[in-house]
Amino acid sequence: MIPVQPPVRPGRPTEWAPPWARRTHRTRTELETSPMRTRSVRSIRTAAALSVLPAAAAVLLLAAPQGSAAPGGGVTAPGPAPCPEKALAVRAAAADRAGVVRIDVTNRSPRACAVDRVPTVTFGDLDGAALPVPAGTSGPYRIGAGGTAYAAVRTVADPADPQARRVDTLTVAADPAHRGRTFTAREIGAGAAIVVWEPVTTWWQPSAAAADEALKNAPTA
Repeated sequence: MIPVQPPVRPGRPTEWAPPWARRTHRTRTELETSPMRTRSVRSIRTAAALSVLPAAAAVLLLAAPQGSAAPGGGVTAPGPAPCPEKALAVRAAAADRAGVVRIDVTNRSPRACAVDRVPTVTFGDLDGAALPVPAGTSGPYRIGAGGTAYAAVRTVADPADPQARRVDTLTVAADPAHRGRTFTAREIGAGAAIVVWEPVTTWWQPSAAAADEALKNAPTA
């Protein structure tokens, strides 16, 4: 795989290093595309912000702050507000299958709220986030009061792949606007390191079994 030099950003010098030169000091806003196939965290956040524009435009055009017109002429209630990060409990644990991590998020607030339908999962100091399976764009996922959503992450298809990287931590955010919670390899039961190459994640699912099934049906590179 041939790495592609990222585009020049106005106002700052171009800094590029080969894929084996890992950066160790950065913020989450500096995450970009890595040589492996991953999602750009910046593009995830942009897509999440843009996803609310059509609904907002409809409300303005209809001048109906209490809801939007339904096809039958009635009025439907607006969707739940975004979940504040402090209202969520995020967990992660290695599965029985090598290279698979199960994650979940619980809404601890007394009312329903929404997160992005695809969890944002990043790995140590590697760039990018796990790709969604199936492929899709940002959108809301409703979690009821006290409810839990589940997803499964495949960090690597073949742990023996010579291209695979090894990292000490994994970070899970229920929504790209959140900072997320970071887990060490030992905390999730993955041993000394998490093996990563072209990671993928399912969309949020209503049960752990549904998440496992979605991942089982995901294609491998």
